[in-house]
Amino acid sequence: MADEGQGQGDKAELKSLIDAQGEKVRQLKANKSPKDQVDVAVQELLSLKKKYKDLTGEDLSAASARKGVKKEKKSDDKKENKPPAKAEEKSASKEGEREVKKQTRLGLEVAKEDNLSEWYSQVITKAEMIEYYDVSGCYILRPWSYSIWESIKAYFDTEIKKMGVENCYFPMFVSAAALEKEKNHIADFAPEVAWVTRSGKSELKEPIAIRPTSETVMYPTYSKWVQSYRDLPIKLNQWCNVVRWEFKHPQPFLRTREFLWQEGHTAFATKSEAEKEVYIILEHYADIYEKLLAIPVVRGRKTEKERFPGGDFTTTVEAYISASGRAIQGATSHHLGQNFSKMFEIVFEDPETQEKQFVFQNSWGITTRTIGVMAMVHGDNVGLVLPPRVACVQVIIVPCGLTASLAQDVRKALMARCEELCKELEAAGIKVKGDYRDNYSPGWKFNHWELKGVPIRIELGPRDMKQGQFVAVRRDTNEKLTLDLSSASHHVTELLEKIHHYLFDKAKKDLDDHLTVSHDWKAFVSSLDQKKIIQAPFCGEEDCEDKIKKDSAKDVVVEEGAPSMGAKGLCIPFKQPAEIKPGMNCIHPHCGKQAKYYTLFGRSY
Repeated sequence: MADEGQGQGDKAELKSLIDAQGEKVRQLKANKSPKDQVDVAVQELLSLKKKYKDLTGEDLSAASARKGVKKEKKSDDKKENKPPAKAEEKSASKEGEREVKKQTRLGLEVAKEDNLSEWYSQVITKAEMIEYYDVSGCYILRPWSYSIWESIKAYFDTEIKKMGVENCYFPMFVSAAALEKEKNHIADFAPEVAWVTRSGKSELKEPIAIRPTSETVMYPTYSKWVQSYRDLPIKLNQWCNVVRWEFKHPQPFLRTREFLWQEGHTAFATKSEAEKEVYIILEHYADIYEKLLAIPVVRGRKTEKERFPGGDFTTTVEAYISASGRAIQGATSHHLGQNFSKMFEIVFEDPETQEKQFVFQNSWGITTRTIGVMAMVHGDNVGLVLPPRVACVQVIIVPCGLTASLAQDVRKALMARCEELCKELEAAGIKVKGDYRDNYSPGWKFNHWELKGVPIRIELGPRDMKQGQFVAVRRDTNEKLTLDLSSASHHVTELLEKIHHYLFDKAKKDLDDHLTVSHDWKAFVSSLDQKKIIQAPFCGEEDCEDKIKKDSAKDVVVEEGAPSMGAKGLCIPFKQPAEIKPGMNCIHPHCGKQAKYYTLFGRSY
């Protein structure tokens, strides 16, 4: 069964690569790229299809034609009765004196509720967040998505520097000896460690690992730096990439072989100092989700099974994606106790007893997974929906009414007013851009910026200018508002805040509606099948957690290529739904042990 599951994963991964390469070929042809570029892309597509046939025995060409081309023709027939916003602009109208480009395949071609996996793939590519790469599980972060990471980085970097944390950089390579020293901790990562074995054509004397995490890289150095209590605390953070050679179903942002993150590694003289920091950092992570990304999270402690190997305890923020009915780990903050300091001899002399003491350590990290969670939670059937506080463009200004008959002086005045408005908003701290391209119609621009998720679109035409007003369109609700042009910066600032709170409240309602409490196994499984996450009494035993996951996984249907799964222990919420009373047993029907606490269970990415 394991081989069959692996085969399904390979099949799904190949299918995903074929779809992406097919889209690349279409784009090259649509852009009239040089023939040699198109030929290379076509050859790559044919090569991938051959691999698919060798793996499955099925010819994908015919299937693709049936699923793609015919479906596309059907949808084209229907489009005549639909507004152009969701698909394409068919006619090449005149805008001033230049012909407007005819564009196709602009909008999404699948609904979020019909095929979440395909919807997600289309959103992140068509909104220009991701470009696929020829190494499986690795992706190109385009400026539209990387800017979101920069917003997260700017916020978190500012907060940790207030705490006295300093940034640094350690090498990405790890010696085999260092990994072996930490083999118990690295056991969970071992299958995912990527190794460098050759330099050119020469075999290395000893293979070198690429960091899956940096404890083994950093802590030998900490042991050199710490001699006295005066050398403490050490508070270091690095912004870097890590490689974990995932063999499971890869998904851009959510599960990738290389990803960006920050990892903080601190060392203290006392346990109380270290533990205090764990919770402060966790709250900063919660703020990233709630105050920047408008996503509510559940704060809690990981179960013993899910705890970071080598740590005393792990705290986490868990987000919920209602479209899939699955939770996702948002970020973690670990208290490592003295486990690593004993392993790496990180000791100091106690000033009172003059005895050697091992330091207390923490590690904590958040990754670019945040971007995928944001897209999944807020995106809709039009495209991406960006929370204003992480959008690199919060407002797009589109001049309207530029007809061929419009007087040249009016045209110039309108463009000048748009540019003036742009400067007014910039002066108020609003990230704004004007779309003055004259080879695209306003309708095409509306579709384009809606797909990319810009929070507010401003429409300004000659009549608006004359009446001293402008039209603001909210991306989150599609509501159109006519506002006073003289106080534009005030209105837009206020509107951006309203959008953030609307997105958060909507996501919070989604979470609350799918967060339940269960004391009965049948009700537990039923809630899981209803895409809910469940707080249930739990004994805390690892083998019991395995049984809960296994026994709740029966007859589960998930998206193609994804691992079938039961209920995983997500966290032990800090905010417990009720008090555990004597005689209250663990949720698993065959356990029978006294429950210790309510634990949040659910399907998870």
